[in-house]
Amino acid sequence: MDIRQLEYLAALAEERHFTRAANRCNVTQPTLSGRIRQLEEQLGVPIVQRGHRYHGLTREGEHVLRWARVIIDNRTALMQELSGLKGGLAGRLTLGVIPSALPMVSSVTTAVRDKHPGITFTVCSQASQDLLRDIGEFRIDAGITYLDNEPLGHSDELVTEPLYVESYRLFIPSDHPWAGRESVSWHDASSLPLILLTPDMQNRRIVDGAFLHANSLPISEIETNSVITLWSHVRFRGWASVMPAYFEGLFGADSGVVGLPLVEPEVEQQVGLVTLQRDPIPPLIEALREACHHRLEW
Repeated sequence: MDIRQLEYLAALAEERHFTRAANRCNVTQPTLSGRIRQLEEQLGVPIVQRGHRYHGLTREGEHVLRWARVIIDNRTALMQELSGLKGGLAGRLTLGVIPSALPMVSSVTTAVRDKHPGITFTVCSQASQDLLRDIGEFRIDAGITYLDNEPLGHSDELVTEPLYVESYRLFIPSDHPWAGRESVSWHDASSLPLILLTPDMQNRRIVDGAFLHANSLPISEIETNSVITLWSHVRFRGWASVMPAYFEGLFGADSGVVGLPLVEPEVEQQVGLVTLQRDPIPPLIEALREACHHRLEW
């Protein structure tokens, strides 16, 4: 058994297609299939459900895949540590970020790269539940999500680092009759036709919980899993939406949009970094934790 066989298996599980997995690994499809067959023979168990197409992994194959991801991740961490000893950390971190926190992630990536220019990033927008699953399966290195609204799964396996506190505003056109108010209640906001995130997003569940606390049901006429779609409907089409307060900076002072603090109740949620408990800690993840621990300028 060698690391390439495990990499081929991980690629196949993610691509769910032999040819795409082979292209990703820069080998031919027969080479990839043959090396996975060798792995099955060496381990003495079937790994892939056989057929003309990829039909998934066997029960044994799922167990092999979990170990394969751990081994691949540890090998990557070893190479990163050796790179650091030679003259500076280098490598790529993959972050899963809840949609409402995407405008804030630049503070994290910039803080890390200011100290370690060799570290690069892939940032993926993910629902909180998908993010936690992918951290546990070593698909991503870390996540930025809510820390105290819903359980973080097996919290004893996770390390959290608070980043900032999220509060909420009702964003409306500057010519709206309410634009001169100092604040607006959740009950009043529920009377407006709104564009909101989809119910599978934790931000939406927080918003719905605030409306429920105010004995109100929002009129969600458009739902989306994209914060850019929220932003563009408010900015360019005059819709109303509930978004984190820091979106006000994205709109700008002369955007024709105002953000009114939402009250009765006043809702705040802690957002932070989530990583797996590891020993030893991969050096890139340690650099990421360190940057977040020093209380970034949000």
